[in-house]
Amino acid sequence: MAAPPPNSVPEAYQAGTSLAVPPWLNKGDNGWQMIAATLVGLQSVPGLVILYGSIVKKKWAVNSAFMALYAFAAVIICWVTWGYKMSFGHKLLPFWGKAGPALGQKFLLEWATLPETNQYFSNGELETAMIRPYYPMATMVWFQCVFAAITIILLGGSLLGRMNIKAWMMFVPLWLTFSYTVGAFSLWGGGFLFHWGVMDYSGGYVIHLSSGIAGFTAAYWVGPRSRKDRERFPPNNVLLMLAGAGLLWMGWAGFNGGDPYAANIDSSMAVLNTNICAATSLLVWTGLDVVFFNKPSVIGAVQGMITGLVCITPGAGLVQGWAAIIMGILSGSVPWFTMMIVHKRSKLLQNIDDTLGVFHTHAVAGLLGGILTGIFAEPQLCKLFLPITSSRGGVYGGSGGKQVLKQIVGGLFIIGWNLVVTTIICNVINLVTPLRMSEEELQIGDDAVHGEEAYALWGDGDYDPSRQDPKYSDDKLPHQASSGATQVV
Repeated sequence: MAAPPPNSVPEAYQAGTSLAVPPWLNKGDNGWQMIAATLVGLQSVPGLVILYGSIVKKKWAVNSAFMALYAFAAVIICWVTWGYKMSFGHKLLPFWGKAGPALGQKFLLEWATLPETNQYFSNGELETAMIRPYYPMATMVWFQCVFAAITIILLGGSLLGRMNIKAWMMFVPLWLTFSYTVGAFSLWGGGFLFHWGVMDYSGGYVIHLSSGIAGFTAAYWVGPRSRKDRERFPPNNVLLMLAGAGLLWMGWAGFNGGDPYAANIDSSMAVLNTNICAATSLLVWTGLDVVFFNKPSVIGAVQGMITGLVCITPGAGLVQGWAAIIMGILSGSVPWFTMMIVHKRSKLLQNIDDTLGVFHTHAVAGLLGGILTGIFAEPQLCKLFLPITSSRGGVYGGSGGKQVLKQIVGGLFIIGWNLVVTTIICNVINLVTPLRMSEEELQIGDDAVHGEEAYALWGDGDYDPSRQDPKYSDDKLPHQASSGATQVV
């Protein structure tokens, strides 16, 4: 058999090798995109399931983990039934797509397209062609689905330890439908902010700013945890919390590395910048804890990691490495300041019980990242990704000053929409079922809500065994290793 000609593409990577390999399919892009989607999925399940179940008080471990697990499953069904096309389909309004299913073979096996993303010059000439990655719609639908899912799970971090699980089960599909799809279409799917040139590389606004503002708003309407829980809410397992945080960090390679919709050079830049910013932010947050509190907090380190990941997200593939370090310094200090200083002095922030501080770690860090992207976005990197070819950050002169204004306006739209829509959703749900758990459930925790507990240990969160099933009376209780569990602080 004759040797293949020099520089030829191996047959295994060529199109047309079977009916399942159409001429437009790029196997490398398709493979990377499916891996990226899996990495983002792992951030939620098991990443945030583990993190939420571990960072809360023991009596809320099951409920917190289940809120994340339920949201992931519910979003998938809503997404393929109507949500995807509302976010990336044909335009209904300047900020919303037409609802429709993404379930049919004919649609899912077609060449992926985002139909409203053609960008035109003011004279009507085509500036940038419609986004059309080299893989099928099925890959695009799943990739975008895991982003929608993690957004609502992040939002849920504001509501842990007191939201009625039935209300949460209603909240998830409603918020996906009336809030997430609007942000996704407006900024990514060809809506008015996309064509105006607002930069959101991978979800600083669509995911993090929206989840932080919506979570904070929902926390107001749901009400606070019990007084006892607010006064003392130690994590039940710090090591497992770190495992969940590690899955979140490593999964961000798919989060930011998958958003060029290709395994290209911009994807590589995005992954490297993501890790640079996260590491810098973690170190800065930890350093501030040591300087001001004389101890490096493990939870603080996780918060610093998260704020770094969030801050770089809107500009991951648009900024240079030195800018990623600056963004990391600011993401490790500005949210630290709002959480540790401003929060303790603000009556409003004190009154609203945001369980995991999602407002600070996602809303503040997301808006900060969006504005910094408008400052540091490098022109050549912008050309690799953005529909407006002349895009640039403020430090590069030209139209860069306008870009900062665009970033602020885009952020204000996401903030305003989520404040209003989340308020409406919460009040509608409250007409059907209470948003908050009963006082008995708040006192008992997981066993009252789910009939299950995370650990077979005595300690904070347990209650009189005689109130359990009669078969577990005192003389029939399973053997306990000790009469008191060590509480991790």
